[in-house]
Order: sequence, then structure tokens, then C-alpha cells
Amino acid sequence: MFSPRSTHTHTHTHTHTHTHTHTQTHREAEGLQKVQRPICCSGMEARKLHARRIQGTGGEDEALAEPHESVSGRPLSAAARLCVYALHGCLCEVAFTAVCDWCSTQDRRLPGHSSLWALPMYATAIYLIESLRARLLAQRRPLPLRLMAYTMFIYLWEFSWGTGLRLLGACPWDYSGYRYNLGGLVTLEYALPWTVAAFIAEQHVIRNTLRIRLHN
Repeated sequence: MFSPRSTHTHTHTHTHTHTHTHTQTHREAEGLQKVQRPICCSGMEARKLHARRIQGTGGEDEALAEPHESVSGRPLSAAARLCVYALHGCLCEVAFTAVCDWCSTQDRRLPGHSSLWALPMYATAIYLIESLRARLLAQRRPLPLRLMAYTMFIYLWEFSWGTGLRLLGACPWDYSGYRYNLGGLVTLEYALPWTVAAFIAEQHVIRNTLRIRLHN
């Protein structure tokens, strides 16, 4: 049998336990709300950022859009690039021969010279180097290796054109006076100048020519 005192004590203990459980549950609910609030705020900020990106008002999107605007338009055709390369080659040859003649004759008039045959020769050479450049860059070849490949190609191209023009009696150059020449058509003394020419062609002429865009 239970006495009234024990019954009261049991009831009080049960009430205290219920109150403690309710208080703990309430605190856990408050803690959960505190955790959920930053998540909700983060979600709202994410939605606002996404809306700004869709409308195109975000600074990052404008920065990313600038390259697309800069490359819009029509690139130069192959014929136009051939003309650019031909003019560049002839201009460099006139400047180079003028400097070389000045070193030997001190002629301040700088009478550089070239030939009309140089127009198709330089145009096709740089045009083919353009394709070679794209392939070597796709293979991630380093610059020294690319310059070596360009220089070897230039020697092959010069020898081929020289042989053909000599058959026509129209070869405008002769390296017979150089020590390390081959048939007067090519010479090792020009290895450094051709390497420098290849560097200028790849890093400046071809690169900038491919960047040109025509707008209607």
C-alpha cells in the first residue's frame, strides 16, 4: 500500500520530469531556429545573386562578357592574312638589307632592297608557320623548340624557292660569299637572323593578325 505522502512525492517528481523535458524540447527548438535562420538568409542571398547574374548586372558577368565582345566579328580571310604576311616579310627584308649595307658602306641613305618574288615567298612561308604554330601550341611545345622548328622550316622553304627561281634564272639572292653556304641558296650565318624573324612572326605578326576582327 502507498501512503499519501509517497503518492504526492511521486506526482511531484513526475511533474518536475515533464517540466524539465518540456524546457529541453523548447531549447532545442530555439537552437534549431537559430541554425535555420542563416541557412534561409544564405538561400535568399544566393537567389538574389542568381537573379543579378541573369539580369547581367553582376560585375563578374560583365568582366566575363568583355572577352566575348572583343572577339566578336569576322576574322581576316586567308587571302587578307597572306597580304599582311607578304608586306611584313618585304618590309623586314628591306630594313635588314639597309642595316647590313650601312654596316659595310656607312651609307646614310639606307638603300634597302628586295624583290617582287619575296611577296609570295614570305606570304606563303608565314602562312604555313601560322599552321605550324597552332599545332605546336596545341602540343604545348616550349618556345625554344618552336623557334627551332620555325628556323628549320625557313631554311627548307628558302632552299626550295631558291632552287626553283634559279631554274628560271630569277633567284634574287646568292650566299656564295659566305663560308657555311649550301649551293649559295642558304647559309648557316643567317641562323640567328632567321630565328629572330621567326620569333617576331610568332609572337607579334601572326598573333595580332589572328586577333583582327572585321565588323559590318
